[in-house]
Amino acid sequence: MNYQKEENDPMSVLFEGAGKALDIIPVGRVAIDFNPTDMNRPLSESANFNKYLGGSPANIAVGMARYGRKVGFLGKVSDDSFGDFVTHFFLNEGIDCSHITRCKNGEKLGLTFTEILSPTQSSILMYREGVADLMLHPDDVDEAYVASSRSLLISGTSLCTSPTREAALKALAFARKNGVTVIFDADYRAYTWKNKDEIAIYTSLVAQSADIVLGSREEFDLMERLLGLDGTDEASARYWLALQPQILVIKHGKEGSRCYSESGNWLVRPFPVNAMKGFGGGDGYASAFLHGLMAGKSLAEALEMGSASAAMLVASHACSKDMPDEEALTAFIREKKAQCGDVVTLL
Repeated sequence: MNYQKEENDPMSVLFEGAGKALDIIPVGRVAIDFNPTDMNRPLSESANFNKYLGGSPANIAVGMARYGRKVGFLGKVSDDSFGDFVTHFFLNEGIDCSHITRCKNGEKLGLTFTEILSPTQSSILMYREGVADLMLHPDDVDEAYVASSRSLLISGTSLCTSPTREAALKALAFARKNGVTVIFDADYRAYTWKNKDEIAIYTSLVAQSADIVLGSREEFDLMERLLGLDGTDEASARYWLALQPQILVIKHGKEGSRCYSESGNWLVRPFPVNAMKGFGGGDGYASAFLHGLMAGKSLAEALEMGSASAAMLVASHACSKDMPDEEALTAFIREKKAQCGDVVTLL
């Protein structure tokens, strides 16, 4: 199938302002990942790890920079060697760090230890109490910086506690005021949320003001907990597309994902790969999908790019470090489609 962009595709107006200083500013979580090199065993038996930059917004920032996008970041890091590691990694990727600030009260970056029991069984142990990224303050949010970007990506973890919650909501307000496209990545992590009602209130508040909403079925269920929906993708699409959002992506893990929009609804199958781990795919999906839309691709082609990047990430050891560039992504899609055909079809 040749995915052609329709002449009046409403998605084409989502990322206007190509002459702006930045294409995207992710907001929120940046952390340190420790992925085991002695894999296929419990975390309790793992002794050797590789250190990587982690955190969903940070991974997406790196992914989009690899595609040549102009990327900024709005976040808080520790005032120590790990904070240096983050900013140096970002700068080497061409990411603007002018609005990444340092903590002043000794807060440290969050640490994530991953467990790779098998290619299909992975888990994550996070240290998230009082961490640096949750210290982002409303005073750290500058309207001119937000307005300088074509889009703002808000991660759900930035809504879990104060002051980062208010900082994210302030950035959202500036984006809406200045015509900046808003992307909401649900990025649910149980740590630091107080209860499910709190999750539902704040995630739904941002989702209803976003232009693009990305999340797993579990994350949509949490978001919709107080809305009385029936837990189906179709009910979610009817509800959210009647509000601000124009694109809804609902992920179902190894079963693929579904995308709902005014221009059509799509089923997205995963590209077949020999998986190494069960995490990281969502960040690869988001970065390639958003890049595709910014590049003027059809919605179906952007979804194909997202599925390809997700497959590449679950087949690799790292997340941020292993984000593909345009050439690698294109080659992967060409090779896999020759084997399995199209992965994106109309619902």
